[in-house]
Amino acid sequence: MIILTKQQYDSIVAHAQKHAPLEACGLIAGRSRHETGPSGDTEIRTVEKVYLLTNTDASAEHFSMDPNEQFAAVKDMRSRGIGLLGNFHSHPATPSRPSEEDKRLAYDTSASYLILSLAGEEPVLNSFRIDGDKNVTKEELTIL
Repeated sequence: MIILTKQQYDSIVAHAQKHAPLEACGLIAGRSRHETGPSGDTEIRTVEKVYLLTNTDASAEHFSMDPNEQFAAVKDMRSRGIGLLGNFHSHPATPSRPSEEDKRLAYDTSASYLILSLAGEEPVLNSFRIDGDKNVTKEELTIL
């Protein structure tokens, strides 16, 4: 499960809308903990900071994060004592699900991959985990 605040969600949506029709991207950072409940062990990932980055590809169909901005974000995470939880990007004209290219480029099996679709009347944000065999699992997403 991944938890975002409404303010964090709104900043992702605003970033995506500002850059549409190009894809927007960024990193999410925070803390992870495990809780044991009736259905077993659950990982709870709480986002503490959203980093809005530049899509250096300037494309409506794919993205590459600016390496200097990534470095600065990781440096900031370390100073705050938080870790990288994953990334987000927008799909300006397609649904909120990983494309074949998204799956191909998903190298970190521990990351949450958030995808924001702007294709409908309202933005749709989903989170996914992608394993080493490129199997996609939708991750529970809570916006507080």
